[in-house]
Amino acid sequence: MRKPRRLAPDALQPYVWELPERLRGRWGDRTKADATEGEPESPAAKIDWPTLYGNDHPVEIEVGFGKGLFLVNEGVANPDRNYFGIEIIRKYQLYAATRVANRGLPNVKTCCADAKIIMREFVVPGTVTTVHVFFPDPWWKNKHKKRLLFTPEFATLTNDVLKRNGQLHFVTDVQDYFEMVTETLRHCPGFEELPQPPEPAPVHDMDYLTNFERKFRKEGRPIYRSRYVKVERI
Repeated sequence: MRKPRRLAPDALQPYVWELPERLRGRWGDRTKADATEGEPESPAAKIDWPTLYGNDHPVEIEVGFGKGLFLVNEGVANPDRNYFGIEIIRKYQLYAATRVANRGLPNVKTCCADAKIIMREFVVPGTVTTVHVFFPDPWWKNKHKKRLLFTPEFATLTNDVLKRNGQLHFVTDVQDYFEMVTETLRHCPGFEELPQPPEPAPVHDMDYLTNFERKFRKEGRPIYRSRYVKVERI
């Protein structure tokens, strides 16, 4: 895939949500190695979705958007929905934001930070219709456990930000990770698994959730998909 033409910061600004200035040194511009370190020094101002997007359309969050294929495709296909992408690696955020800017998609914003911090500190509970998590790194080694995204804490945070009847969409090519996430969600009150529709057949070479999905499906690897709906906690 050809790298998009580099744009000036001012051209990217409408498609980038930045952490407050006082917090950027602690929570932004970081690698996966130290992404989970640090706690808030003071309460953070919550994101007001209607102010951010200029409308009251439903909001969907993608965690770990990589090069932004899903954000671009969905932003183009659904102008009546807003998409907020969170990515821990700055170069990928800027790459995706450039693709969004080149298409002039006002309904897509990107953020570079730890998703757990954003969802805990900045997202108003009960305001998101869908959370998408596609092909996260499994991080099996003990020394990498702090980098693992899908933990019981993340499951609870996801449930907190979702509206009632909101959905969690999880996709991976790693069967063990899929089974671990399934087990985690079974023990997280407030989620109910939904039937998974048949795997969609791509219409063209960009018709995939992510670059990873395109690569893995062309290699013939199995893809594991699940959807959950938020229900009343017992």
